Amino acid sequence: QVQLVESGGGLVQAGGSLRLSCAASGHTFSTMGWFRQAPGKEREFVAAISWSGDYTSYADTAKGRFTISRDNAKNSLYLQMNSLKSEDTAVYYCAARRGHSLISDLREYDYWGQGTQVTVSS
Repeated sequence: QVQLVESGGGLVQAGGSLRLSCAASGHTFSTMGWFRQAPGKEREFVAAISWSGDYTSYADTAKGRFTISRDNAKNSLYLQMNSLKSEDTAVYYCAARRGHSLISDLREYDYWGQGTQVTVSS
C-alpha cells in the first residue's frame, strides 16, 4: 500500500526557516514534489525533483528560498524553506508520480500525503 506522510510543519515567524519531510512507503517513486494550498485558494505547485535528484523545478514563489531534496535510501523527500513570508502560510502536501517528467500540474500526480500545516506569522 502506497503511503506518503508529511511532517515538520509548524508556526514560525516571518524570516524564519522550516524543513518539511515526507516519508514514502510501498513504492519507490520517480518524480516527487511539494504542493501547497492556502485557505480559499487552489492547490499550487511548489517544487519537484527527479529520482536521481539531479533535476529540480521550482515555482517562481519558491525560487531562491526553498530547496527540494530527496534521500532514496530512506525513501524520503524534503523541502527546506528559508526566508519564510506570511504568504507562505498553507497546508503543504507531498506528492508522487509514476512518470519521469518534472510536472507542475497536480493532476499528473498519482499519490498524495495528508498535508502538514505551515503558518508564518508576520
